[in-house]
Amino acid sequence: MCGIIGVTGVPDAARVAYLGLYSLQHRGQESGGMVAVDGEGVARSHRGMGLVSDIFNERVLSDLPGDVAIGHTRYSTAGTSVLANAQPMLARYREGPLALAHNGNLTNAVQLRSDLVAKGSLFQSSSDSEVLVHLIARSEAREPEDQLLDALERVEGAYSLLITVGRTLYAIVDPRGFRPLVLGRLGRGWVVASETCALDITGATPVRELEPGDFVRIHGEEVDQLPRLPARPPRRCVFELVYFSRPDSTVFHRSVDRVRRALGHELAREHPAPGADCVFSVPDSSNAMALGFSEESGTKLEHALIRNHYVGRTFIHPAQAGRMAKVKIKFNPVREVLQGKKVVVVDDSIVRGTTSRALVQLIRQAGAAEVHFRVASPPITGPCYYGIDTPTKGELIGSSHDVMQIREHLGVDTLGYLSLDGMLRAAGGDPADFCHACFSGDYPTEIPEDLERARNAAPLLAAIPS
Repeated sequence: MCGIIGVTGVPDAARVAYLGLYSLQHRGQESGGMVAVDGEGVARSHRGMGLVSDIFNERVLSDLPGDVAIGHTRYSTAGTSVLANAQPMLARYREGPLALAHNGNLTNAVQLRSDLVAKGSLFQSSSDSEVLVHLIARSEAREPEDQLLDALERVEGAYSLLITVGRTLYAIVDPRGFRPLVLGRLGRGWVVASETCALDITGATPVRELEPGDFVRIHGEEVDQLPRLPARPPRRCVFELVYFSRPDSTVFHRSVDRVRRALGHELAREHPAPGADCVFSVPDSSNAMALGFSEESGTKLEHALIRNHYVGRTFIHPAQAGRMAKVKIKFNPVREVLQGKKVVVVDDSIVRGTTSRALVQLIRQAGAAEVHFRVASPPITGPCYYGIDTPTKGELIGSSHDVMQIREHLGVDTLGYLSLDGMLRAAGGDPADFCHACFSGDYPTEIPEDLERARNAAPLLAAIPS
């Protein structure tokens, strides 16, 4: 998962984009970068590993002049965690400097890359996004818009893109609309970002969310809707609403906070915990879910886990060893709340089970008499091929173990997962508009064998480690 932002027609666009990247930090903590274009069409780039605060400072921003900029925060779902894979990518191009920031995953990138290498292309990274740059450069079309279309006709999968060609900014969403992108107005200029929270921090006013297949060109004050990409059934990623997006964002025309409260209501109806003394969340993404559970069930809402906000999101840490270490310092129980109590713990999802197991141990050690674990989504049973870090089935505890086995592994008195239907009801709208492949196995695109082998290479766990 990544966060992207584009700014155009705004003085010191890099500083505005920098603010936006701060609000998109939750979408990627591995690397980040920015490309700024000045009035003469000169593009300058700065990329680095780590957090936005580690990568940018006053000196760096002063070296990125111009009224056009795009920025990116990344964690890897395709390609290794190295600086060469940090974005935005910047290339010399016959129409002027070309910069590209990509959120999503291209499912046919392996085959496309192989074909391009056979034809003489030299790749500088292992990221699937670089495939797009080469496809654009090889197009024989005359106009930049047609060159972009030529490239996009050959790729499959998920892509929300911000591309600058010279001083023109393009915003593109794949025909199924897996990942969000929103357009906002800032003075006489424009801001395009993954989430509305990035518009809020920059002071931009939301104008509209880009729909599946949208292809928008922004030059100066003008916004042109170009011919849409060939239509496909929409498949918005439901996990954006469950986990990834910030609760203060509006994503897919829905308040993330309200959807998460609705998930909590559905969860309480499907898996009540009679006799429980209190309910609390695993902060922060499940806060609203615990509130919804409390509202529906009448169970007292408490703050029983305190999160250290100076530690990153453990789920998106690239290395498992780092994830395990961070769990131990990320949360601390409030013993006065837990001592002798029958508690309900609400979390948004269980991916690998390592975090949840450690949390339950903390809660038990703090004196909880009973622990009832409630999950506001179904078991994750398959990898995501569209931009979420679930690379092998062997890492997904829900792929090879039933609820009873998972309950025993976590060490809880009861365990309840929200049903697929309940999750989709909470999301609202037409359930068919969502991608829920990681829960249901219903993938909306064909998954090439080479990609499937790569993502499922690790053997399934024969038994859950103790």
